[in-house]
Amino acid sequence: MSIMTEERTKKSIKILVVEDSRTQAEFLRYILEEEGCRVMLAEDGREALGEINSYKPDIVLTDIVMPEIDGYELCRRIKSDDNTKDIPVILVTQLYDPADVIKGLESGADNFIIKPYEQSDIQKWITNILPSLHNPDPDGQQKALSIRHSDKDYLINAGRTQILNILLSTYGVAVRKNSELEEAQERLNSLNEQLKEAVFDLKDANEELISENTERKRVENALAEANKKLQLMASITRHDILNQLTAMQGYIEIAMTLKDEEPDSAWENIDKAFSMIDKTKNTIEFTGDYQEIGMHTPIWQDMHTLVMNSLKHTQTGNIRFENIIPEGVEIYADSMIEKVFSNLIENAVRYGDKITYIRFRTESFGDKFKVICEDDGVGIRERDKEKIFSYEYGMNTGFGLFLSREILGITGIKIRETGKSGEGARFELICPEDAVRNFGEE
Repeated sequence: MSIMTEERTKKSIKILVVEDSRTQAEFLRYILEEEGCRVMLAEDGREALGEINSYKPDIVLTDIVMPEIDGYELCRRIKSDDNTKDIPVILVTQLYDPADVIKGLESGADNFIIKPYEQSDIQKWITNILPSLHNPDPDGQQKALSIRHSDKDYLINAGRTQILNILLSTYGVAVRKNSELEEAQERLNSLNEQLKEAVFDLKDANEELISENTERKRVENALAEANKKLQLMASITRHDILNQLTAMQGYIEIAMTLKDEEPDSAWENIDKAFSMIDKTKNTIEFTGDYQEIGMHTPIWQDMHTLVMNSLKHTQTGNIRFENIIPEGVEIYADSMIEKVFSNLIENAVRYGDKITYIRFRTESFGDKFKVICEDDGVGIRERDKEKIFSYEYGMNTGFGLFLSREILGITGIKIRETGKSGEGARFELICPEDAVRNFGEE
């Protein structure tokens, strides 16, 4: 087929896309129209049958999982009608099981498009299917062949060409997936070698550290805790960023399809995409702060000085600030602990509303020691006292308190909110005995 003939053929093709997901349907419409095809949309099998009877498309491209009439049943009805049986039906599926291929053959499907697909996959599919659009299967109508798979019987009428096309589609996907798995295996092997080297290094280091004191043990525990948190961070943020980028892509794609006919709706989707960009930026900025936690060995730091230094990050305005932590009292903590105090001050200023003062002080009880940050603002609702430290809560209000808990946890310091709603916030940093020194000394 010449290039000019192929282009004319593309422009003459009328494709019915049957998809109950509006986003997926519009994405397919965009790709197909970019290739010069004419595209109609139907949200389910029942609507699709009406479109087919009215306009008779050249190709039906249908999702499998749909309410009422699924893709298999839609294909079966098209192929059982003398007026429509010659229309090629392409099933869009994730193809998790060999039974999916057999069901497709049983229903009379001509081919598959495998999810997830890229724009290039659809372009290749169009190019490959054009030459065979108007060429009948040389085997003609076949006698039904009974096949048993997984204790279930299937009747298949497909010819050799039809079966070969479907097998080539599934084989192509299998080859690509296998290639991806091989690449992943190679990366895992490389990481495994690195981990083995790291294990040997750690064993050597551990042998050298056996005779060290309690402080060395604290350092080990802190590093182990930091490593665990970094692994958690990598897992959480990767998932969040992928979700945010997927949502952003969906909004932009919808905006592209609506920009001419419904510009107001298109701009609404652009605004939503920008909000996703802001969320993604916040997530990435969070990872920058989070990865610093535990990167350095915890150290002893003067608490009075830490609190005073944290003031430089926030403007308190007319709010009275009191730091009555005695000078010389030191806390054993991650080097980022100053950020904890600045977060507490910033939250008080931002959410305190009627606040007039912020106070830092200390208390001791038994072998425990508390650093207290309190104010006279609106306080925290009882139902939110634990939520405010969660990663999920931070997605909407900022990750300051989640980061604070993680920073403190490196050396076993706990943080909780014990204020009374309506009367002020009260954050307590509860320190183990070995995390504070010089308290009460002259």
